[in-house]
Amino acid sequence: MVNNRFLMTELYELTMANGFFMSGKANEIAHFDLFFRRVPDKGGFAIFAGLSRMIELIKNISFKDEDLEYLKTLGLCDEFIEYLRDFKFECDIWSVPEGTPVFPNEPVIKVRGPIVQAQLIETLLLVCMNHQSLVATKANRLVRAAKGIAVAEFGTRRSNGFDMAFYGSRAAYIGGCVGTACTICERDYGIPALGTMAHSWVQMFPSEYEAFCAYAKAWPKNCSLLVDTYNVLNSGVPNAIKVFDEVLKPKGIRPKGIRIA
Repeated sequence: MVNNRFLMTELYELTMANGFFMSGKANEIAHFDLFFRRVPDKGGFAIFAGLSRMIELIKNISFKDEDLEYLKTLGLCDEFIEYLRDFKFECDIWSVPEGTPVFPNEPVIKVRGPIVQAQLIETLLLVCMNHQSLVATKANRLVRAAKGIAVAEFGTRRSNGFDMAFYGSRAAYIGGCVGTACTICERDYGIPALGTMAHSWVQMFPSEYEAFCAYAKAWPKNCSLLVDTYNVLNSGVPNAIKVFDEVLKPKGIRPKGIRIA
């Protein structure tokens, strides 16, 4: 478990920063541009995302005694270790807004400040931008291809870890998705949480029809039925229509729809 996200950096960031101290260059002002060289799959542009996470991490940069003790084992000089003990971020950062279309070789973030600090945040900025911008860009392509049909993000269970699920859902929303299956994102970001049912729901009842009836009665105003547990056209769709007519229609409620897979 990573207790200090700022330590999840590449070793050469630390060794270079230490070297700047030893060379008397720690406070020299440096300028860095963050950009990318190409858009995946021959896309014309990307959608920038990840800025919020960058800000959150930078605002909370600090080093505990246990962090500094570990860094000492890397052979970093005492002067640099003491600098990290009282670390105060002083760089200026300019960025395009999240959700902005961006293009190859175009700076999306500019950093100006003491070389030590500018160097130390390189990995942090890249990690945040690369993953979230990739998700936002893919989501935006899907949304544009749908031509007005709502697209929802349901990738939580297939993400490579909790952070990617959480921030990936946010990035997909930035890219144009109408909501996410990731419940906590509604609480923390106000992104609508969406969902229907699983195949296990249908299999828990004696018949598909009974499963649909029970769900329609439990969630009449948000009823979307999964129709491919057994056979989409021979049972799923007919049973869904029957339940919509028998359970929802008498209440004057329209179904949300059906779902396959």
